[in-house]
Amino acid sequence: MAPAPKAKGKPEMGRRGKKKGRPVSGWLVLDKPWDFGSTEAVSKIKWLFKAEKAGHAGTLDPLASGMLPIALGDATKTVPYVMDGRKIYEFTVAWGEERNTDDLEGKVTASSDARPDKAAIEAILPAYTGVIEQVPPAFSAVKIAGERAYDMARDGEVVEIPAREVEIHRITLLGCPDADHAVFEVECGKGTYVRALARDFGRQLGCYGHISALRRTMVAPFSEEVMVPLADLVALEEIEDDAERLAQLDAYLVPAGEALGMLPRIDVSEDQAHRIRMGNPIILRGRDAPVATDDACAFVRGQLLSIGEVAGGEFRPRRVFKA
Repeated sequence: MAPAPKAKGKPEMGRRGKKKGRPVSGWLVLDKPWDFGSTEAVSKIKWLFKAEKAGHAGTLDPLASGMLPIALGDATKTVPYVMDGRKIYEFTVAWGEERNTDDLEGKVTASSDARPDKAAIEAILPAYTGVIEQVPPAFSAVKIAGERAYDMARDGEVVEIPAREVEIHRITLLGCPDADHAVFEVECGKGTYVRALARDFGRQLGCYGHISALRRTMVAPFSEEVMVPLADLVALEEIEDDAERLAQLDAYLVPAGEALGMLPRIDVSEDQAHRIRMGNPIILRGRDAPVATDDACAFVRGQLLSIGEVAGGEFRPRRVFKA
């Protein structure tokens, strides 16, 4: 007897879509290795953790190493707040050459035999502190008429990017290991290009310069102490038991709420949490309650529940987390 025809429009049991991944949530503060792209790093972490979704807070160039905060699952809702955080970089400028990428990767576009001394370098640093005008590198992700500047530069086009305001909180000259190099530490705000600092230092000092080493050591609110080397995570691939391997990986995660230390915090009851989960506002009471703010976070049982605004004596949720 011939088999009955298959029902149209109904997929076979064995052909269902692949599982999207685990609903794991938290921040993995990765110590990104040199010569490893940020997008590549996010993909690797997402795969290791079998996470549903992942995103990072602030791209690091492939030739840069250091802190790359990666959000998994629900924690991706807090990425904009970490993106706005202060950053600290340690970088080395090689004097004598300017390059079209402002780092080791590019072609030499200008050179000089002049070399600055320590006093000359320190004398220019105050001009780069505070709110300054900075022209981003031609090889950057800045968009010009809808196109990425680096795509235009790679195609040989002349890239003209207007100057933009960035904030430099401090710059310190850490040392001059030899006449050809100087090592700095900079604490800066969102949108600052350290490569552009090296370029501008070299031009002002009349000797040209480019980045020869770059490492990010902080993205607020995360500190260097919580960074995890990629090698430590990859080593866990040797654990054959999935549950044990994932448990050890999860132990490295920082709770999503720790990314929001800069926001006013409201601790709510279970009844209030239920209202927030339904998308409803709650009335705030007590003299310690925030009066009015665009951004505040609500916690229940010590876990992040929601980000929202405070107005009219109420907390009004915008984003709700699985707490």
